[in-house]
Amino acid sequence: MTNFTGTIITLGGGGFSQEGAVTPIDEHILELTRAERPRVCFVPTASGDDLDYAAKFEQAFAGRAETSVLSLFTKSANANWTCDPRHVLTQDVVYVGGGSTANLLAIWRTHGLPDLLREAAANGTVLAGISAGMNCWFEASSTDSFGPLAPLDDGLGFLPGSACPHLFGERAAPRSTGGGSLTAPCPTAMPPMTALRSSGTATPSTAPPPTPSPRNQAAWPGA
Repeated sequence: MTNFTGTIITLGGGGFSQEGAVTPIDEHILELTRAERPRVCFVPTASGDDLDYAAKFEQAFAGRAETSVLSLFTKSANANWTCDPRHVLTQDVVYVGGGSTANLLAIWRTHGLPDLLREAAANGTVLAGISAGMNCWFEASSTDSFGPLAPLDDGLGFLPGSACPHLFGERAAPRSTGGGSLTAPCPTAMPPMTALRSSGTATPSTAPPPTPSPRNQAAWPGA
């Protein structure tokens, strides 16, 4: 399913998750909204709505954006948290965190979030995500949600092809699919500290990855 209208920024790793502050990639995401103080909703479903992870987001974006957290595990750390999936329809940016891709997809579908995200994007909300938050938008991905790295052919399909985050990151490069195979074409492999902007129904593509360095380590290793 690739009849998607909108903008998605996918990160292979890094961003505020690693730096603890708004990075140039994060700043670019905010600038795409053209809002002086963008409304940014963090969705940490893939981490089980980890409180520390969400706090890192809130601290990083404090003063730069109007932040909120969507908790589908019905957690609440402060007044800026909500359990209502329709909250995404009022946001300038929906930023999806890392963790388990398989768990994220299952929980989102139970709550009807994919249709709401598609609607939000069509109305101008910028969708973004890192690691599992990158994988989810594609038709397929490589993931360690089930243990050893393996293919997952059950993505949302907002973007065509397959995704592979953390290239040259905390795992050996290139990432394999543990002997399995992805049925979706057009693999999109992303090293940490890099991002890809996709709009409309364009097929994603990336430049050759940079030389690995010690800082190319993912802060949230699950995908």
